[in-house]
Amino acid sequence: MIKLVQFIDRLTGWFGRAFAWLILLMAFGMGYEVVVRYVFNAPTAWAFDMSYILYGTLFMVGGAYTLSRDAHVRGDFLYRLWKPRTQAIVELVLYFIFFFPGITALVIAGWKYAARSWRYLEVSTFSPAGVPVFHFKTMLVVAGMLLFIQGIAQVFRCIICIRTNEWPPHMEDVEELEDKLIKQAAAGEIDKAEKYAHGRDDI
Repeated sequence: MIKLVQFIDRLTGWFGRAFAWLILLMAFGMGYEVVVRYVFNAPTAWAFDMSYILYGTLFMVGGAYTLSRDAHVRGDFLYRLWKPRTQAIVELVLYFIFFFPGITALVIAGWKYAARSWRYLEVSTFSPAGVPVFHFKTMLVVAGMLLFIQGIAQVFRCIICIRTNEWPPHMEDVEELEDKLIKQAAAGEIDKAEKYAHGRDDI
């Protein structure tokens, strides 16, 4: 069960890191638009469409990656006070009541939405460039399937925690700067305390 969880985490992590490169493409495109619009007075017809297509894709596909790293926002003013086993039981119930039905609805509705868009090769109505958007709407299905798969891993995490009363660790790729600084400060305080203790021993 742990190996399956780790495999799914690696899978959604790969998709998350692969699609993260869209940030650079989006930044380059928007930077180009700013330059040609305000310096050369020649705005593009595709920049707006590009921005919401790339950002929307990144946002949707990144959902499963974020879930695998336990990085979604959680209202935990009560949750954090519970024992891990209680947390896991509550999460397990909520996954089956809310998460899986909602994600299943997203996949089904997204499939119909994307299929209709592919049938007539839908283009954007927001610009004269006629930017294709049928591939963008396919991301609804891709994101939903990734979230569903990651949800299975989360269910297994809950089962493991119910058995052991301890959450299995999440994979970590990046670390918030403030968390890193806090850890460094804590490590520095420990070093000072150890040096102080050694100094007392010498005395």
